Amino acid sequence: MPDEIVPQRCVIVLPSTGEYDSRTYRIARTLHERGHEVTVLARWKPGLARREVHPVGYPIVRLEATAVDGVPLEALTLPILRTLRLAARPILGRAPGKRPATDLATTPATAPAKTATVGADAATPADTEEPDVGADETDPGWAHPAARDPGRLRGYVRRARIFLMIRSHRRRALEVAPAADLYHGMAYMGISVALALGKRHRAKVVYDSRDIYMVAANLARLRGPIKAVLARMERGWARAANRVFTVNRPYATELARRFGVEMPVIVMNCSSRFSSPAPKPRRFHERLGLDPEARVVLYHGGFSVGRGVEQLMEAIRLVGGSVLVVMGYGALEAEFRAAAEQPENKGRVHILPAVPPTELLEWVASADIVGVLFQHDTLNNYLSTPNKFLEAMAAGVPTVCSDHPGMGPIARETGCGIPVDPSDIEAIAAAIRSIVDAPPDERSAMRARALAAAHDTYNWESQVQALLDEYTRLTGRRW
Repeated sequence: MPDEIVPQRCVIVLPSTGEYDSRTYRIARTLHERGHEVTVLARWKPGLARREVHPVGYPIVRLEATAVDGVPLEALTLPILRTLRLAARPILGRAPGKRPATDLATTPATAPAKTATVGADAATPADTEEPDVGADETDPGWAHPAARDPGRLRGYVRRARIFLMIRSHRRRALEVAPAADLYHGMAYMGISVALALGKRHRAKVVYDSRDIYMVAANLARLRGPIKAVLARMERGWARAANRVFTVNRPYATELARRFGVEMPVIVMNCSSRFSSPAPKPRRFHERLGLDPEARVVLYHGGFSVGRGVEQLMEAIRLVGGSVLVVMGYGALEAEFRAAAEQPENKGRVHILPAVPPTELLEWVASADIVGVLFQHDTLNNYLSTPNKFLEAMAAGVPTVCSDHPGMGPIARETGCGIPVDPSDIEAIAAAIRSIVDAPPDERSAMRARALAAAHDTYNWESQVQALLDEYTRLTGRRW
């Protein structure tokens, strides 16, 4: 393997805006700091710059991908589609809090493209992705099932949008993406774009399957021929890529079986080594005006189905002297805010917006416990090792986590947390109490074990080496 780093070009294709995507940020930053030319190709939405330079120094180019733009033979079909959309509006209705599909037309060609250099606090929580992985980051704008119109016609429209958005993103990427030595396709809605770019520029392509998408979130509930077609397409994309990456061993084993490929390269989405400020930060106490003696149990991440937020809300009522902070955003935000105002939760449950990846660990370090209680509602959740679990470890905060294959063994091996049945409210409350009621020296020992595990093994500096080695093998030059 070559010894000297050879500057090369990488384009990371992201099927979301990239405002909170920690994995993309970590990869792009690592490559940029090693002297490579890296571009993040993301999705545009109103209010965001179409081109900007991340504070670290790499460019982000956002493309306007829409379902209408993805329709073949646009010149012939767009007038018909506009007419049909107007006629169908009374039938389809609107999902609460969402723009209707009829608003997906592209903005006028005369709209100026903004260019900006943004700081860490420029990000806003209004994104279509999980702040730190675990949510369906590629969800093309679907609402939670409880908020969706149950009409069958609306369901068909939503499903058709998947294919149209992929096609639109691919078309726009081919117009503006730079040539590269390697294209890194994120998620099932990014790999098709990366493959098209790789074919044009005769470059290597990797597929980063950060979830088992066909059994995750909304796709887990999808049935019928559309699901079969999408699964077949993803399998074909995975096989066409030069290599598949994923985030933990349970995922890698399952993806190798599903795709019929060699064992994917495992690059866990760990945080960089982090030293918490001394004394311990108290951001939640300061922000919320909490009693100085209050213990903070934190959930941070996507407000979506199956993350255990509802179970934490119930469990915190059984734990004296503690409050639950739910920090993030997503489809269930209104529901969580309403729940926090209920008499049984008032003053015990607090909802806060998401924070940028560059600030996240100091917020996490301000908590006493992090709850990572993914439910066993999908295979993807069951096998996951969520970012929030690894971020808690990096910040030296013990977790109460799901006793599932992606977390339970790590928690036991490292002593960084207490695995429980994530549906058992009594067990969750008992685990929280065992930490907050422990003597100070025991709590300090648990924090020390979490930090030691993060500094020794579960850190980005260690994990990224597998990615760099595979990049090097593919291009024949050291990254």
